[in-house]
Amino acid sequence: MEFRYIGNSGLRVTPICLGTMTFGSTTTKEEAFKIMDKAYDLGINFFDTAELYPVPPNAKDAGITEEIVGQWLKTKPRDSIILATKVAGAASGWFVPPIRHGLTAIDSFHIKRAVEKSLKKLDTDYIDLYQMHWPDTVVPIEESLKAFDELVKEGKVRYIGTSNDSAYGLTKANEISKHKNLTRYQSIQNNFSLLNPRFLDELANVCKKENISLLPYSPIAGGVLAGKYNSGLFPDDARFGIYMKNKSSRVQAMAKRFVNEKTIEATKKYVTLAKEYGISPVTLAVSYSKHFDFVASTIIGARKVEQLDDSLKALNFKIDDELFRQIQKIQKEILYPMG
Repeated sequence: MEFRYIGNSGLRVTPICLGTMTFGSTTTKEEAFKIMDKAYDLGINFFDTAELYPVPPNAKDAGITEEIVGQWLKTKPRDSIILATKVAGAASGWFVPPIRHGLTAIDSFHIKRAVEKSLKKLDTDYIDLYQMHWPDTVVPIEESLKAFDELVKEGKVRYIGTSNDSAYGLTKANEISKHKNLTRYQSIQNNFSLLNPRFLDELANVCKKENISLLPYSPIAGGVLAGKYNSGLFPDDARFGIYMKNKSSRVQAMAKRFVNEKTIEATKKYVTLAKEYGISPVTLAVSYSKHFDFVASTIIGARKVEQLDDSLKALNFKIDDELFRQIQKIQKEILYPMG
């Protein structure tokens, strides 16, 4: 098994990480245990969750995923696993987190309340990587970093990271950490896939120059790259089919952002390309996501244990120069600018 370090940290992780966001909603506890067991038995040592999970998020179920992961964690040696979780960010223009009555913020108060609750639900005395789920545009980043720094000094958290952040946000946080001698972000968890390669713009430069690792999520674009939406319909048992039945117009808008004419057209080409190489489109998508030198580990997900197979085959598949050139051609022809 290949291992990579996250940023400048001591976190040595497998190039594929198991995400858990469906555990407790569309994935039962029993099935979640099977999924985690299979990943672990095949050598995966990196598992990612969040206080907000499962998805779609709601106040009733928030935190169930951490509880399931915590119960499973007791069946394995704790120090054999790199465990990541996240504190819910502040309300943004498109989403109000159903945590702490929607009054979340990345300030000292909320960070400390969140980490204590996560430690309890995960039934562990430390978190390997604690991440800001998305930026807070009101609370000064210095306050957030000071609170994270205190958690590291207390031994409750080993390292910190951010997610859904911008090049400006990541750079500003990194510079404040340097000048104030505070624990810095070792990672950024952003959406990155064959259908959304925007990270390759300025964010990739920041990561390479500052040795901050990307932990890409949604490498198969929420299932779109598996080809299940190629007919233009939303299957009832697929993620965005479930989202389209949600009463929230914002949740439905999220589905349409991933499933549209451009993404379907590009996916059809990727499916054809994958066939030429004798692999599934899922294997192609995950392989692309972990292809870059600034990527430490690509976060995959599964609602059922059998869905792991094609994603994990990417551990042994490398994208050569010719395949990469064909991928870039599809991206240039169809995806820029993305809708």
